[in-house]
Amino acid sequence: MNCGRELICFSAGADSFFKKNAGRATGDRGWCGGETIDARNFLAEVLIPSLFTRRSGKRAAPRFPKIRPGEFCITWIGHASFLIQTHDRNILVDPNWAKWLKVIKRLKQPGIELHHLPDIDLVLVTHAHFDHLDRRTLRRIASDQPIVVPVGVGSLVHDLGFNIVHELDYWQTVPLDALKISLTPCHHWGARFLADLHRGFGGFVIEANGRSIFHCGDSAYFPGFKEIGERHDVEIALLPIGAYDPPSGREVHMNPEEAVQAFLELGAKKLVPMHYGTFRLGYEPLDEPLTRLLARAREAGIDHDVLVMTEGQPVVL
Repeated sequence: MNCGRELICFSAGADSFFKKNAGRATGDRGWCGGETIDARNFLAEVLIPSLFTRRSGKRAAPRFPKIRPGEFCITWIGHASFLIQTHDRNILVDPNWAKWLKVIKRLKQPGIELHHLPDIDLVLVTHAHFDHLDRRTLRRIASDQPIVVPVGVGSLVHDLGFNIVHELDYWQTVPLDALKISLTPCHHWGARFLADLHRGFGGFVIEANGRSIFHCGDSAYFPGFKEIGERHDVEIALLPIGAYDPPSGREVHMNPEEAVQAFLELGAKKLVPMHYGTFRLGYEPLDEPLTRLLARAREAGIDHDVLVMTEGQPVVL
């Protein structure tokens, strides 16, 4: 069996990496560098069909509503990218306007054109994987404002035009004017390439005017969600629900049912699903995560707490 590294998915660092090998072609399971290789063929089943799939979504000039003190306005850009606004601050989390993650095609247009964004006061990046940290996007956004990243990620953004780079470790908090930004743990990993395992990863709690939003970043389900909810009064939880069937076979992304469990353990009041429908990073169909999430939410009696967002359409909470 060929255990070479012919294909590496740079979209999510080494998490979503996949290898093309002879064993997959015959439906065998084998080992490559000590890791079990899934018998399915990611190249044939996902990558190549995606190349011939037309990008969906329309991008119109957004109509941002007036935001009063004490309100949040959330706009989903797509994947894990969000514009979060208070009455006097504009925050971007994991901004990514890339049409390609190396060999993986973006299948849904960003909800907003970059030039339609308001002036950005702060940028947060949860980890260094290519679907969350896009240097080209960050360079276009940077205009002498601060950026907050996990420990070890600062070297990737220092040269892009931000006036200060805050690197946080777990549970650390940085006050930025009327905002408090805290880094929370997750079950994932942060390597951008195969050799930079020193890079941190996590989620962010954004606190403003006595309210809070939790952006989980990437994570598998883990017991730490309960502790996050105990340490922070999480009101709105942005939780990933896709890429749970990755070609690597590693458990580094929650499935939709686990996202519901995480929401319950956080003690949050509103669940906003993300990390689905934009890039095919796993074998699951693009529309499967949301269908499964809504079904599990109904079973758990929290369907009224789920806010399904449409890319580019601001929602005031």
